[in-house]
Amino acid sequence: MQKEVVDSMAMKRALTRITYEIIEQNKGIRDVVLVGIKTRGVYVAQRIAERLHQLEDAVIPVGALDITPFRDDQPQNAIQNPVAYQLDFSVADKKVVLVDDVLYTGRTIRAALDALMGGGRPQCISLAVLVDRGHRELPIRADFIGKNIPTASQERIKVSVTEVDGHDGIEIIS
Repeated sequence: MQKEVVDSMAMKRALTRITYEIIEQNKGIRDVVLVGIKTRGVYVAQRIAERLHQLEDAVIPVGALDITPFRDDQPQNAIQNPVAYQLDFSVADKKVVLVDDVLYTGRTIRAALDALMGGGRPQCISLAVLVDRGHRELPIRADFIGKNIPTASQERIKVSVTEVDGHDGIEIIS
């Protein structure tokens, strides 16, 4: 059973709110870079960057991070062609905003932090997520949250983005 809990307009408002919070917490956008976790986190990061450009009239670098080789829940022999750090810019001395679509156990974020450190030592790292669904297994929390959606552990959250799915929305699947 699927139940839409966030439509495209509510999703747009959540991204706008995250954008304003990023500006406020960083006292502007100087030295800010966005790093999206593949796949949907990249599109969320690109949308935040577009909104930052509209509000601050500045281009913010956006990178895509594949954390697959850094996951602790995948057997090492299942990972084909492990890839090291892959961004078109250095994160050294930058204010990195790590972006993902859903925060759940925290294991994806832990892997992303490991992957990110291959690119130098950032000034700071903050986390922006479109949805925080709870059920953390690691002591990780988001700095910027679009929507808190409490779920049962057997439920799933599906974030749809136009770039991949043809429409925007967030659903709970039970």
